[in-house]
Amino acid sequence: MEITSVDLGFLEPCEPWLLTNKFFRSKVGGKPAWLELKHLPKPENLLCGQCNEPLGFLCQVYAPVEANENSFHRTLYVFVCLTAACNQSPEPEARTIKVLRSQLPRRNEFYEYDPPDETTETPAIKSPVPLCVVCGCRGPKLCSRCKAVNYCSASHQRLDWKAAHKSVCNEEGLATASSSTGSIQFPEFEIITEEEEYATKLSEEENAKRQMAELERLKREGKAGALEELSESELDQYSSDQVEDKTFDKFKERISADPEQVLRYERGGKPLWLSPKLPKDIPSCERCTGPRVFEFQIMPQLLNSLNNEQLDWGTLVCFTCEASCDVQEYAEEFIFRQDVLNTDTAKK
Repeated sequence: MEITSVDLGFLEPCEPWLLTNKFFRSKVGGKPAWLELKHLPKPENLLCGQCNEPLGFLCQVYAPVEANENSFHRTLYVFVCLTAACNQSPEPEARTIKVLRSQLPRRNEFYEYDPPDETTETPAIKSPVPLCVVCGCRGPKLCSRCKAVNYCSASHQRLDWKAAHKSVCNEEGLATASSSTGSIQFPEFEIITEEEEYATKLSEEENAKRQMAELERLKREGKAGALEELSESELDQYSSDQVEDKTFDKFKERISADPEQVLRYERGGKPLWLSPKLPKDIPSCERCTGPRVFEFQIMPQLLNSLNNEQLDWGTLVCFTCEASCDVQEYAEEFIFRQDVLNTDTAKK
């Protein structure tokens, strides 16, 4: 076994107060623990590009860049559409998944210079921007009756009205705060990371040599005729299927030592693809025009912990600005959903 350059992420139960913004942790589910607190994304920037409904918060990854003093604190947020039809869309242009980047220098207007005390329960740093009571994103809309509860959208206001708000809303204000958010919030866990240990097997070159030797053996034994009788199109399909199967087998073999991993992190490294269907190109950063590099991928095993049958993916692969260029607000980065093609889903 040898330690690779990949950090693996695993889910672990955690006290909710430790998953708030002041403790800078990676997590899945609940509401976003926003880093920069004044320039939160506008609701229209967190809508599904296909159904135009609000995206749901999936997870956040705390990932400082040591070489960049303006990225002493740095968090990446992933949002997904919660409808089954959008999750089946084959085109990334549908923008059913989004990832946002936020970063701050060590000295900033929101957080203390030194690390917080994690032995005593303390509240989150409150945002001056009103938040939606349902999802925790920017909530510019007020309940017109009680004017005491904020929402990001009419759809979340309707959801809360039916679930809880109707029973407590009155023109004099709320007597008690009540909101049912279970239908759109995922179960909350901390993401802890460990270095990947992996037993390196044959290299790709050694595998190719072994396959060539096997083909030569089949020819000598007169068993390669079936391949030679295939038409060119059939041979191309056979070759494509072989590549796809080998890619998926490599994916399964690599994660088999740590089957509970929900995240693979290697900024500047390479994703672990599960099929040959790759993005056509990785767009440059829209802000500084510099290249983007791979940063992390979300694994299919996470689906087992979300309690939501509407979601499905093979792996979600995130690419971010290589320079992690300065942003005051939240910068959108590039995320690619790769699905399983002709093989059984890796979720099982």
